[in-house]
Amino acid sequence: MSDSAERDERHRLRMQRKKAIVDEKIAQAQEEHGLLLVLTGNGKGKSSSAFGMAARSLGHGLQVGIVQFIKGARSTGEETFFRRFPEQVRYHVMGAGFTWETQDRQDDIAKAQAAWAVAVELMSDPAVALVVLDELNIALKYGYLSLDQVLQDIGSRPMAQHVVVTGRGAPPALIDAADTVTEMGVVKHAFKSGIKAQKGVEF
Repeated sequence: MSDSAERDERHRLRMQRKKAIVDEKIAQAQEEHGLLLVLTGNGKGKSSSAFGMAARSLGHGLQVGIVQFIKGARSTGEETFFRRFPEQVRYHVMGAGFTWETQDRQDDIAKAQAAWAVAVELMSDPAVALVVLDELNIALKYGYLSLDQVLQDIGSRPMAQHVVVTGRGAPPALIDAADTVTEMGVVKHAFKSGIKAQKGVEF
């Protein structure tokens, strides 16, 4: 048997063993309920990932609710896109912009609380399969909302409903409550090289 054939056979046997392990894990994962997913960290891609899940849900014919807590000062590509599906997507832009731009804590608090009221409404509707709470972590970080109340309201949602929370600095209690947590890390970012935000990539 040639070296190439031996290598191919070792690969086949290794993948065979791996498939058996994966199949066993799939067979054991029988529980099904709505998930709480937290996307945090200093790297790019948290909101992008959440909106990808929203698009995936649309592909399955599911209803989606989106609440943006901080963003709102400028129009974004995702808002323009998802508003094309008014029968499937309830899209709410509730922020006034980044905190260093608004510079008005009381107004930021009022907007965050109004946004949370909308989020609670979405999380009370079993017809909404996925709720995206974009930049909620920032509102929690600055104390605009009660973490205990947020956790209570998320925990009271319909059993089959998924919730995705994005933003830097996710509080430990939210991470503990989550089913899936992903931390986006920074390796390189174009902005640090003096390249401005690009349409279709950052907004």
